[in-house]
Amino acid sequence: MAEIAAENAVTVKNLLSALEGESNANAKYNAFAIKADADGFRGAASLFRAAARAEQIHATNHARVIVQLGGKVAIKIHEIEVGSMLENLKTALAGEQYEIATMYPGFIAEATAHNNTAAIRTFHNALEAEKTHARLYAEAIALLEAGSKDTWIAKPRDFFVCPVCGYTSETPNEHDRCPVCNTPWDKFLVIR
Repeated sequence: MAEIAAENAVTVKNLLSALEGESNANAKYNAFAIKADADGFRGAASLFRAAARAEQIHATNHARVIVQLGGKVAIKIHEIEVGSMLENLKTALAGEQYEIATMYPGFIAEATAHNNTAAIRTFHNALEAEKTHARLYAEAIALLEAGSKDTWIAKPRDFFVCPVCGYTSETPNEHDRCPVCNTPWDKFLVIR
């Protein structure tokens, strides 16, 4: 295994942090999906599964760059606390908002300062996907708080996930290609 170059040490540390965060989000969202299904929130369960798949894609992309930079992939999955539907949605939204506002912008700035294009790309792709997750979680929270159970949060629903960057959409054929990484739409994963 290659050794980590000094100029990449902080980037690799950030990649490892992002990898662990995305891996834990994957595990958490899968657990939240099980709870949502059990509570009759089939659409919200599909959203959790779609976001979990996107987080797995982010983790895989981060791991690939860690290895390219000479690092060793290591993660720890933390204990998962599953609450009510509303609590789970709010937990998920808070995690996405942290990644959007703080984590990924800081990681991108550091990688940019060291001209690390592979890290910039994986961080940017994850950031853009997290924005769609945050929007969808916020919408689900608003519907749940309004008492609107007879909406998409309760009904079976498909979500569409880019297999390359994790961009997530609730609309089929939203674009001809992924707006983040340009992957053809017909390659998107359909998650229910």
